Amino acid sequence: MAFQGYEAIQRNPKYQELVRRRSTFGWTLSAIMLAIYFGFILLIAYAPHFLGTPIGSSVVTIGIPIGVAVILSAFVLVGIYVMRANALYDSLTRDIVEEAR
Repeated sequence: MAFQGYEAIQRNPKYQELVRRRSTFGWTLSAIMLAIYFGFILLIAYAPHFLGTPIGSSVVTIGIPIGVAVILSAFVLVGIYVMRANALYDSLTRDIVEEAR
């Protein structure tokens, strides 16, 4: 059997579900990342003394681990997306491709 055109795939309810789920989850993770980044920027703008407070008697300030946490949060969110994509989106995509054949 020949492969259906992309219009037929776009009309497929599973494809529409895939697009909706992926979009919603992607926007949610983007909003979380933006909140983390803007939160850090707001701390820099409105609480620089807090970020400049040394941790113990060292030269490391509170701002350094918070900045590292901001960077690491991006990797964590990417990992969450990849896990979800592998668990859910790949199987939906496989189903859609199989139906289109």
